[in-house]
Amino acid sequence: MQLAKSITLKKIKTLRIFLLTFVVLFFSVFSPAFSQDNSPYSRFGIGDLVPATHIIGRSMGGISAGYNNFLSINFNNPASYSSFQAIKELKSKKLISGRAVLDLGLNFEGRTLKEPKSLAPKFIANNALFSYVQVGVPLNSNWGLSFGLRPVSRISYNIISNERLVDPLTGLPIDSATTRFEGDGGSYLASVGTGVKLFHRDTKNGEEKLSIGINGGYLFGQKNYSTKRSLINDTVVYNQAFYETKTTYGNIYFNAGAQYKVPLKKNISLTLGAYGNWSQKLNASRDVSRETFLFDPNQGIVRLDSVSDLRNEKGKIISPSSFTVGFVTEKIPFGKEGGWLFGIDFTQQNWDQYRSYGQKDSVKNKWELHVGTQLRPASKRNYFSNVAYRAGFFLGPDYIKVNEKLSQIGISFGLGLPVSNYRSSYASANQATLINIAFEYGKRGNNNNLLRENTFRFSLGFSLSDLWFGKKKFD
Repeated sequence: MQLAKSITLKKIKTLRIFLLTFVVLFFSVFSPAFSQDNSPYSRFGIGDLVPATHIIGRSMGGISAGYNNFLSINFNNPASYSSFQAIKELKSKKLISGRAVLDLGLNFEGRTLKEPKSLAPKFIANNALFSYVQVGVPLNSNWGLSFGLRPVSRISYNIISNERLVDPLTGLPIDSATTRFEGDGGSYLASVGTGVKLFHRDTKNGEEKLSIGINGGYLFGQKNYSTKRSLINDTVVYNQAFYETKTTYGNIYFNAGAQYKVPLKKNISLTLGAYGNWSQKLNASRDVSRETFLFDPNQGIVRLDSVSDLRNEKGKIISPSSFTVGFVTEKIPFGKEGGWLFGIDFTQQNWDQYRSYGQKDSVKNKWELHVGTQLRPASKRNYFSNVAYRAGFFLGPDYIKVNEKLSQIGISFGLGLPVSNYRSSYASANQATLINIAFEYGKRGNNNNLLRENTFRFSLGFSLSDLWFGKKKFD
């Protein structure tokens, strides 16, 4: 009977991992086909920056510097990897088991674009995108390891401009022109990191510890830009012009972090956190073509004449330095008492350092303020008393600046939903499955900008944890 039960549990666990892996691969490969995104601001820099934190953090305004939890992976601050759960034997204190965590997320976005002071209709776009996949394991009671893949930025725009060209000498109109601007691409980070406790001791109010960590990985991506222009004249036939630039880039990438946790009173602690990266150079290669063309219904774009054609031009893209500092104060749920969490982060990104082949772009330094909170009611037999309730907000200018600065502000809320073993302690259950959801609403730009953008994002995360090694005992 016990053997049959064990085999059934293994089948369920294997099926659960297979289904989640399939979902991630499906979104990674096929989500661009379902995407109808169109963000003109993604033309600048490395594109629109995607949410940089895990889904738990997003539901709390994006806090991450001081956050750690052994049932999720805070990949922003690698010092948090030292908190992955390791289980010791009571008498010998030897490590007998550890809890591995699989953490993954998906995004569903709705974007509305509006040109201020214009009668033009709103543009509405929706997309579904892969957010991240991360694995974390404890190596011993003071040391953890994590690895995974996540997107960093996204480029997607398609703009048509109709204009009347004017003779610069006479000021008189001459021809009409239709120009189509298109772009696609983005960047990804494949990383592996480790975190270790440098110091820890048990006090009557809880554990005091100092942890540091480092992430290393490969940052890679591409930027594909094209411009097609057609001149319209009643008597003269002009050839159409086609400009295209395709750039690929990549290089080793590092960031580091630290966390210091100190107990304030029983079950209440304060964690100070900081992480950041230095400016790094990415190796780039680009193809640049300038040509005239005509459009054939059967063959598509047919080149007529090449004005210039440059292939495999080597160069550098300078990625900016950044840092984040913050804190989290937390009351751990215990017995009949519930728990809470409150945190604040401040982020600075130095985009004035950004260069692409030695050229500046319409970007500037940016800062962000993130504030978030979480409430955990006292655990009861009622399911919703075991749910984590989260909320937060964020604000700060965007790193893109076209004529005027681009303001950003947003609010978020979310839930942490236990799927199994919600009546038992997560710390003692062999397996724990959590679904984390986050709802975010953000506004970018105002009536002083060329475009005003509203974004609603629904994020869905799965956190699976299980004992990944252990000594077998037989009676």
